[in-house]
Amino acid sequence: MTYLKSFQFPNESMEWGFFMGIRRTCHDSFYPFQVLSQRGLEKIEFEPVTILYGGNGSGKSTALNIIADKVGAVREAAYNKSNFYPDYIKLCEMERISEPPENSRIITSDDVFDYMLNIRNLNEGIHQKREDLFKEYLESKYADFQFHSLEDYEKLRKVNLSRSRSQSVFVRRQLMDNVREYSNGESAFLYFTEKIEKDGLYILDEPENSLSPERQMELMAFLEDSARFFQCQFILSTHSPFLLSMRGAKIYDLDEKPVKVKRWTELKNVMAYYEFFEAHRNEFRKERNI
Repeated sequence: MTYLKSFQFPNESMEWGFFMGIRRTCHDSFYPFQVLSQRGLEKIEFEPVTILYGGNGSGKSTALNIIADKVGAVREAAYNKSNFYPDYIKLCEMERISEPPENSRIITSDDVFDYMLNIRNLNEGIHQKREDLFKEYLESKYADFQFHSLEDYEKLRKVNLSRSRSQSVFVRRQLMDNVREYSNGESAFLYFTEKIEKDGLYILDEPENSLSPERQMELMAFLEDSARFFQCQFILSTHSPFLLSMRGAKIYDLDEKPVKVKRWTELKNVMAYYEFFEAHRNEFRKERNI
């Protein structure tokens, strides 16, 4: 499914026209001006899966944030904006095939890391509460307590519960179970499968972070199926050869100037993997007795 057909960024001429019309000269940075225009990225034409590829500082995250803001995608983690950011967004144009669904969102590495930290913090809080309840159980069970008024009802309830139940039952009755804590890779993969629903536009910034090669292949299959069968559109940045190999993905190489559309097998990062494994082909064959 394709909700967003194309996105137009301001070119150097448009940016120069903007600067000529302002009098603000006390700024050291005009970000995000002069970032994408310097790469020659003026227009992206989207497919159900569109990938921005490039090295650090190539502008991938900048482009994704700009698209997300213009579309109005839901975002959780905050990110840095300059004073000129709203001005830049106004100069951008987009062409839609249909209105992006309300559940459309941008997911960044910060979102995933915050999710993993929240699980850990929640479990730490539950653990501390459990220790407090162990102490409360002993105090209630052996308390010299007499019921005088309705104000004492809660205390009476705890005394009766502690004297009629074991310590473990007493604690379980008043405490939620620990949220299961997965490995970082498991948690990251779970986050994507929970947040990505059918009929949505999703902007993903390097989703392979924290994922093992096996998990990256699972995410690749999940994204392919979501685009093919569940009417999702994906715009993402990645270095992962697994994600870059997704069927039907349109890849913009931001390491080229001007930016070019390429096949995944033409990309410098993928070629580095290929040449490395080719150089060690005999070692792999020996290990597998081929």
